[in-house]
Amino acid sequence: LLLIGGSSNPAIWGQLVSPYIKFGCLDTARKVFDEMSQRHIAIWNAMIIGYSRGGFCLEVVDLYHRLVAEGVRPDSSTFTLAIQACTKLRDLGMGNEVLNFALQSGYGDDVFVASAAVNMFVKFGRMDSAIRVFEKMPRRDLVTWTIIISGYAQCGMGDKALSFFRRMQSVGIGGDAIVMVGLLQACARMGTLKLGLSVHAHIFRREFPMDVVLSTSIVDMYAKNGALAEARRLFDAMPHRNVVSWSAMVSGYAQNGYAGDALSLFVAMQQETCEVDLVSLVSALLACSHIGLLQQGKSIHCFIIKKLDLDVISATALIDMYAKCGNLVTARRLFDWMSFRDSIAWNAMISSYGVHGLGRDAIALFKQMLNSQVKPDDATFASLLSACSHTGLVEEGQHWFHLMSKFCIQPGEKHYACMVDLLARAGRLHEAHELIKSMVVKPGISVWSALLAGCKNYRDTELGVVVANIIFDMQPDDPGMYTLVSNVYALGKKWDGVAEVRTIMKKKGMKKTPGFSITLVNGKLHGFTAEDRTHPLHREMMTLLEALDYQIRKAGYVPDTRSVLHDLAEELKEEMLCGHSERLAIAFGLLNTSAGSRITVTKNLRICGDCHTAIKFICKIVNREIVVRDVKRFHHFKDGKCSCGDYW
Repeated sequence: LLLIGGSSNPAIWGQLVSPYIKFGCLDTARKVFDEMSQRHIAIWNAMIIGYSRGGFCLEVVDLYHRLVAEGVRPDSSTFTLAIQACTKLRDLGMGNEVLNFALQSGYGDDVFVASAAVNMFVKFGRMDSAIRVFEKMPRRDLVTWTIIISGYAQCGMGDKALSFFRRMQSVGIGGDAIVMVGLLQACARMGTLKLGLSVHAHIFRREFPMDVVLSTSIVDMYAKNGALAEARRLFDAMPHRNVVSWSAMVSGYAQNGYAGDALSLFVAMQQETCEVDLVSLVSALLACSHIGLLQQGKSIHCFIIKKLDLDVISATALIDMYAKCGNLVTARRLFDWMSFRDSIAWNAMISSYGVHGLGRDAIALFKQMLNSQVKPDDATFASLLSACSHTGLVEEGQHWFHLMSKFCIQPGEKHYACMVDLLARAGRLHEAHELIKSMVVKPGISVWSALLAGCKNYRDTELGVVVANIIFDMQPDDPGMYTLVSNVYALGKKWDGVAEVRTIMKKKGMKKTPGFSITLVNGKLHGFTAEDRTHPLHREMMTLLEALDYQIRKAGYVPDTRSVLHDLAEELKEEMLCGHSERLAIAFGLLNTSAGSRITVTKNLRICGDCHTAIKFICKIVNREIVVRDVKRFHHFKDGKCSCGDYW
């Protein structure tokens, strides 16, 4: 161009920019762009589009600011792309600036700008703002309707999502299979079964062709919402299944705690000569971690090494599996081996230290994460604060909680729940209550239940009854919450409250979750429920427990019958404690494993205080290490002590 004298012709320069962008040569395109003495809006947009497609959002925003500063008038494409970039950068303030300028420039009725604005507000959870823009749009396409419906689903507002879905149908927009898949995925991701049922019914009424993609999306929606029977029925009815179909069902079982079903289906998937994918492998690892199947987890680890590349996703799943199966050393070794670690990998390792009661190690790793230039997210802080809570590091937890804003993260309900749990475990109940009162968002059940658990542990029946009343009025769906409320009422001798809780649970068809413990002996899982008398070795197990009870009493053990809230004689209460599921599992392990070997037990509920005390005595008398993983954390019992330091 310089040789032929065309360097001053902007049209010629413009013809060069687009081909460079088309073939991904953004650096060269930018050099040509910067050499131009004159640039009309089409050239600016071409360069912005190139950066946008390449995911270079900062460059998009930078070019937008530059063209405005140079007096170039943005058009619909410019505003749309700039808003989209602000959304991806999580910069709502800048996005609002762009939108306001678009409105001032006369683009208030532009469908593309409005759709981008709606999407931005939805992504930031600002549904009120999204609806204001949405309602002012002169016309709305299928994409915009889907954004709004999915937005309500993501915010947990299933009724609103359902209302807009029906409204969309009433204006003649039925949606195609792609939209239905998108809506089903939103329902699966956000747990809105009611909306999912409506979408499924719409698909059925409109007689959509049930290809493997749509069928799999329906199965996945039911599985993610816990409707596993319906998900399995539809899965079994599918004439053709691909690897995604199998993975959706395996994942559904694993994420809902049905580890045995998940692993059985995973084996069937392999036998069907279906190529196992990363999702199914990660789900199988999740199932192993649920019930502590270390050997099966190791087998899957070997399979991944042989058949697939060990990427950050599979490595993180393996870290989680090893840690939850009690092998923290291997989990850390695998973490250190990773050449690249994203925030999820760091979070998994920090969380692993937390559940094993190693709060200071979690904090040290968090500081290492900061030095590695990986930015912590809200999940990182939730894991960190939880680790502080499990270890009683109150001041440290408060320090990091107050520093969250430094990382541009506003504390959410899960962070407040961790802080309330931290203070309540330390006995600082009224301080925890004051923290709840200071919350800018309405506290949910997780926050109040953390305080209620503290009231129960420290026998503060006065505050406990107040909190129990609040939770009771919220009508939770978890039967465990009603059980906790009932226990606190009983401690406060509020028998009318106990009766009312039982009545509500009966009306809702809820039952108290029974205690259940499992242990792996000679490669086989053995399960026990509280006071289970059906096991073939029940007599031998009870004889051993009675003998151990005699020995630990001589060593200083005194039964704590306060956890048995029935109106029974003390002798019967002590007998009930001896039949708790974790003690039965330990007795079975002692009878069927070699002397000196470690016994590992997994329990579905929190270990009771009396069992915790008893096992400390038992491990010393039998000279064994006993590991109990309850719903909250690991307890490593050895030489008469527990790794939690009695802080749990």
